[in-house]
Amino acid sequence: MIARELPRIRAMAAADLPQVMEIAAGLKDAPHWTLAAWRAALDPAGPRRIAVVAEDAQTGTVQGFAVAALQPPDAELESIAVAPERQRQGWGRRLLGALTGELRRSSVAEVHLEVRASNEAARALYARLGFVETGRRPRYYAAPEEDAVLLSLALARADGPI
Repeated sequence: MIARELPRIRAMAAADLPQVMEIAAGLKDAPHWTLAAWRAALDPAGPRRIAVVAEDAQTGTVQGFAVAALQPPDAELESIAVAPERQRQGWGRRLLGALTGELRRSSVAEVHLEVRASNEAARALYARLGFVETGRRPRYYAAPEEDAVLLSLALARADGPI
């Protein structure tokens, strides 16, 4: 049996943005933020966010990222993506685990997100991690038009599901 390589999770830095944007551009369901939007997400003078990347432990190449906006006691998962070659290998789970750990340390009790109704892989991951559906926004997304599914995860317990 071949051991899976585990990612190294760390805080996102401005130097990561070209790789982050390349990953997002290659995924149809990832938000395609502008460079200015990414820089704003990392700006300590702006709204408080936690942004992390998953990098290949051997090469240092960024293979995934996650960003959450904080308004304690809540947070919103704004974006999470994993490079196609790393999907279904536990990288998304590790990213969310690291992010929720940081959110707990920042006094966040509940994290919310929205996902396209058709994004079955993401919805399955969120369900496995304990997220529950809390609502829908009909026809929220365009191209193609579809509902946004609203999900939430309680983080109050220090030994939570992730």
